[in-house]
Amino acid sequence: MEFEKSIQLQGDPDRYSLSPKIKRYTLIDLGFEETKRGNFEYVGSVDTKNPFNPVAKLRILINSDLSGFKMETITGNGTRKINIFNHQRSVEFVEQYHFILKEMLQRDVFVKNDVK
Repeated sequence: MEFEKSIQLQGDPDRYSLSPKIKRYTLIDLGFEETKRGNFEYVGSVDTKNPFNPVAKLRILINSDLSGFKMETITGNGTRKINIFNHQRSVEFVEQYHFILKEMLQRDVFVKNDVK
């Protein structure tokens, strides 16, 4: 999967793009880790009942020059993509997903695009 300028997860009414104000130190502050290739990776649980052994996770990878990103929801073991918007626990998962992204929006990592 290539790094994109804008992403909308399947089932999500919102589309997200990287903010022009994004800063490396903000990513580290929000729990992103720098990979061996210099990219920044965030993996967070969207499962509030068992955050240490989650059913679903949010994975975000931002490239090293902060110009593109990948975002997906994956199973707890990270082996395949999962659509949290049609999952049997979707209410809980989507609420946590939006909670995580809301902080990233407030900290100028992402901007929300209007979907038409």
